[in-house]
Amino acid sequence: MTAPNMEELVSLCKRRGFIFQSGEIYGGVRGLYDFGPMGVELKNNLKQAWWAEMVYSRDDVEGLDASILTHPQALYYSGHEDTFTDPLVDCRKCKRRFRADHLSSAKCPNCGSEDLTDPRPFNLMFKTNVGPVEDEDSFAYLRPETAQAIFMNFKNILDTRSKSLPFGIAQIGKAFRNEITPRNFIFRVREFEQMELEFFVEPGTDEDWHRLWVDKRMEWWQSQGIAPNQLERYDVPADEIAHYSKATVDVMYRFPHGLEELEGIANRTDFDLGSHTKQQDTLEINAKVIQNEHSTTKLAIQDQNTKKWIVPYVIEPSAGVDRGVLAILNDAYQIETLDNGKTRTVLSLKPHLAPIKTAVIPLKQNHDGIMSKASALRRQLQKLKFGRVLLETSGNIGKSYRKHDEVGTPFCVTVDFQTLDDETVTIRDRDTMGQDRVNISKLADLLQSRLD
Repeated sequence: MTAPNMEELVSLCKRRGFIFQSGEIYGGVRGLYDFGPMGVELKNNLKQAWWAEMVYSRDDVEGLDASILTHPQALYYSGHEDTFTDPLVDCRKCKRRFRADHLSSAKCPNCGSEDLTDPRPFNLMFKTNVGPVEDEDSFAYLRPETAQAIFMNFKNILDTRSKSLPFGIAQIGKAFRNEITPRNFIFRVREFEQMELEFFVEPGTDEDWHRLWVDKRMEWWQSQGIAPNQLERYDVPADEIAHYSKATVDVMYRFPHGLEELEGIANRTDFDLGSHTKQQDTLEINAKVIQNEHSTTKLAIQDQNTKKWIVPYVIEPSAGVDRGVLAILNDAYQIETLDNGKTRTVLSLKPHLAPIKTAVIPLKQNHDGIMSKASALRRQLQKLKFGRVLLETSGNIGKSYRKHDEVGTPFCVTVDFQTLDDETVTIRDRDTMGQDRVNISKLADLLQSRLD
């Protein structure tokens, strides 16, 4: 078995309907991708697995789905307006743009010219206008991260859910960053989804909680099918961590293009809750001074014993959904050599992540009895709600098996002439390619147990 390179992975994603270039019929938009029929199922399954782990399995975490448009003052006080920049350089010869900190030399990586501009800061945040009139007073940002909305809703959730420390707020949602050089397929893009937890703890306990969450997140990615030897822990040096962080540990994964961050677990201290409640009389945004518009809400929690107000520290496990999909596809992709010397491509996805849980395949698509039986069986299995069940009618039985190997379908159920006589079907296992004959009356329980 061999692991794929990036070209093979991109080819599979396009060929089997996982991921497409956005706006492809017009030449595409760099750094933007669309998730196709298989991709959206895999992506949703990954998000559901994360939500089940972070919210449903715990008594101390609540969920949130906040607005994408973000008040500019929130991103001013969070530090994003000042710090969310990358150093930009232009090549005067070929007109390409690059991040200065990604250049290995003073030469343009595209044409080799040394005629580069001096680095200048480039704001990564997308700005848009809000309301019918387009002027300097009516702008907002597309959020560059999902975290700030959690902090701004801290008191709302505290008041409505009566939480005590420690507790967390989880959110999955879109974020936007105007990357200078999007690259490596869906690894670094301009529109992406994040899975973030802000876990609020008492000051002084934050370092213990930080270590605990690092361990939990390493274990969780392995439970999603990623091999332990593909993951590494990276303690981010103090001179590289974000402005809000006391300490950050990255879960690193061996992507096809190299070892890079899959998830970051940061100790954000009380930076964010404190920043959103500091009293300031004036604020300068876009060269305009705004008077007395800072939040005066107290983002703190009262200790029930001492009655003192505490501004909690925050531990933040933050993972990219798109990067997670890329890692899982890469780890599941295998090219196997069979006993007859031929090869097959297979995605050995965990069953709970597989886009299609079961494919029902009629042996003869032009036979009314077989097609009717297969359609009824598909509807029966779909009612079990363990995931998508597909009626596969696109080719002969061998090609159908290979197709579903490539999209990671754990089981294929074949309806044939014998089915019409004795109510039995053939169930094929993706990983072993073994086949068993079972009665339809026992099929649902058998599939449910194997998928679980």
